[in-house]
Amino acid sequence: MNLKPLGDRVVIKKVEVEEKTKSGIVLPSTAKEQPQMAEVVAVGDEIANDEKKKDQIKVNDKVIFSKYAGTEIKVDGVEYTILKLNDILAVVEE
Repeated sequence: MNLKPLGDRVVIKKVEVEEKTKSGIVLPSTAKEQPQMAEVVAVGDEIANDEKKKDQIKVNDKVIFSKYAGTEIKVDGVEYTILKLNDILAVVEE
């Protein structure tokens, strides 16, 4: 199933990062804060058709987003978040 966001919305998939303490203990994702980094899965038509916005963000970009932004959904067993473009704070460039 494909997700197609409407308007100026973006669908993201959170990036899970395994974290270790200094002593080497691996922290499971349930024991730490939710990640604020994600990968863009889809962008709405309002973004894709806007000359200024389409260069700001595109599919497969890694982004940092506001902590409590968006609506979380589960599709085919995969968790996604749908949020507005304004809730994305930065694009991570490697």
